[in-house]
Amino acid sequence: MSPFEVLADPGRREILRLLLDGERSVGSLVSELSLAQPNVSKHLKVLRQAGFVEVRPSARERLYRLQPEPLQELDTWLGPFRATWSRRLDALETHLDSMED
Repeated sequence: MSPFEVLADPGRREILRLLLDGERSVGSLVSELSLAQPNVSKHLKVLRQAGFVEVRPSARERLYRLQPEPLQELDTWLGPFRATWSRRLDALETHLDSMED
């Protein structure tokens, strides 16, 4: 599954957002999301298999943490788009500045 397919689901994107703050247990994620525990577990499985998260056991819990490497592939792909938007925003700024004179 490509990184784009993994991130196509809003639930998985929300899990990744929550993991930005650090490790979380499944129970912690369930309490923050409007998803049932089985759904969160399914999303975590997809994220783990795609390399977006890593899991480690801690007593009776499993703690999940973000793995940034797959996001680098997305960042690389977005680079040209980011450059295009940057040029367009720079042009807009120049235009707006010229209107003030």
